[in-house]
Amino acid sequence: MNRFVVLGRAGMDLYADPAGTSVEEAERFVAALGGSAGNIAAGLARLGAGVGLLSCVSDDAVGRFVLARLRDYAIGSRHVRVVSEGRRTSLAVTESRVAGVQGVIYRNHAADFALSVDDAEAVDFARVGALVVTGTALAAEPSRGAVIRALERAREAGAVTVIDLDYRPYSWAGEQEAREVSARALGLCDLVVGNDEEFGLLAGAVEKGRDYAARLPLAVYKMGAEGAEVFAGGVAFRCGVFPVKALKPLGSGDGFLAGLLAAMARGEGLREAVRQGSAVAAMVVQGVGCAPAMPALTALLRFIKEHEDAHTAP
Repeated sequence: MNRFVVLGRAGMDLYADPAGTSVEEAERFVAALGGSAGNIAAGLARLGAGVGLLSCVSDDAVGRFVLARLRDYAIGSRHVRVVSEGRRTSLAVTESRVAGVQGVIYRNHAADFALSVDDAEAVDFARVGALVVTGTALAAEPSRGAVIRALERAREAGAVTVIDLDYRPYSWAGEQEAREVSARALGLCDLVVGNDEEFGLLAGAVEKGRDYAARLPLAVYKMGAEGAEVFAGGVAFRCGVFPVKALKPLGSGDGFLAGLLAAMARGEGLREAVRQGSAVAAMVVQGVGCAPAMPALTALLRFIKEHEDAHTAP
């Protein structure tokens, strides 16, 4: 089934405008849907997948902004609960430039961390092809328990389970806690996606991250400009990147995962799915915003055809 539930944070991104302007020099900002889960869901929806978000937003104007943008992207919000008690939807202030890019994220008493086990229990995973969770949702309770329960229920229903490690140190009490909790979640996941720092966290050292990923049943080890390495049942292969002139470095990981999963759901082989994920990542860094820069399927396939010769060898 080409139907996904994405669990994690969705928020408001404010980009200094026009592109290239620093935050402190900006006279105006462009608002967009943001947050790793929000971006992944937007990417999947743009590529033709059915997708719903499992999260919480604040009972205020920012929370309502997020709900409005979810409707714009045709992302289901049935399982997005509105919470009060002083909780706030995440707000990110950043820039569309590559050199010296600045970003400030406001996550005080984050609304998405209010996600509960009851929220996870309310999802009918028998109607879902895959559950995608973002690792930041594991950083605090009750969201941590909700993630574990959602993964358990998805597996019981036969859905594919995916985790984007999405390690943000500022969200955790410490590395040891992050390592132990993330490892527990990985045991419930069919596919694990992360970069050298994230797999390094699990392994106890960055230089051991690749070996850790190689021992998993199915893992994608992202290497930035060097592409990605895939480990699948004892077989490993690499995929290069599509070199482009980036407007910003943000959103590439979210775009990569959306492109990868959407291709897999359409029945593409793993190598082609990774290649399409790499193409989405390249397209996202060329545009303003993360969710708004996610391409439609026709645009993605056209980009791949036009840039085939430039695609780097793994």
